[in-house]
Amino acid sequence: MSSRGTTWYFFVLWIARHIVLRFFSGGLKIIGQENIPLDGPVILAPIHVSFFDPPVVSCGSPRCVAFLAKEELFKPPVFGPLIRSLNAFPVKRGAGDTSAVRLALEKLAEGHCLIMFPEGTRGDGRTLLSMQSGVALLAKKSGALVVPTGVYGTHKILPKGRKLPGFSRLRVAFGKPFSFADASTSQDDKLNRRLFSERLEREIVEQCRIAGLEVRTSPARESSPSPGSA
Repeated sequence: MSSRGTTWYFFVLWIARHIVLRFFSGGLKIIGQENIPLDGPVILAPIHVSFFDPPVVSCGSPRCVAFLAKEELFKPPVFGPLIRSLNAFPVKRGAGDTSAVRLALEKLAEGHCLIMFPEGTRGDGRTLLSMQSGVALLAKKSGALVVPTGVYGTHKILPKGRKLPGFSRLRVAFGKPFSFADASTSQDDKLNRRLFSERLEREIVEQCRIAGLEVRTSPARESSPSPGSA
């Protein structure tokens, strides 16, 4: 799929937004869509609380997106080929999947917009999980702009552990983009990755608040000293 998308992609997106999401929520409210750059490599970095998050974020984006998904989702005979046709590619959870990283970097080098969940797995909708290293790694190596993203409603429609979906209003909020270099103020690469992750964490929490979802970081991270403090 090109970074501009295909007729099939936008047809499925139209179905998702105007039929599926409208059925479960009455419609999707999009906040800050203008913050997503229309050209060049971009990483949308949302909170992750539900399998509904990828379609909601995709429907809120003004441009075609590609996304990582756990490899188990590609095994069902209908769903697997469907998400593959929509520019999803598999990643092995709990392992250093270098092929997925390489493919993600190729997508970004081609100018794609990529959805990547910084937490790596779904949370409970109340506490933001620790930022994993993936977004920082891709942002650093690709120079892509990162858009912190908050989502409201998916935690009610299909939270972790629920088999059948419920109903809720849906909102997605996109924050101002920033690069890895924007968050790097040190000569130490490890510290810069930490600074980037902490900024991304704060801004995801803020975008969740704007969308209407109150989340917090874990008490352990809230009480830890900031880099460079005594």
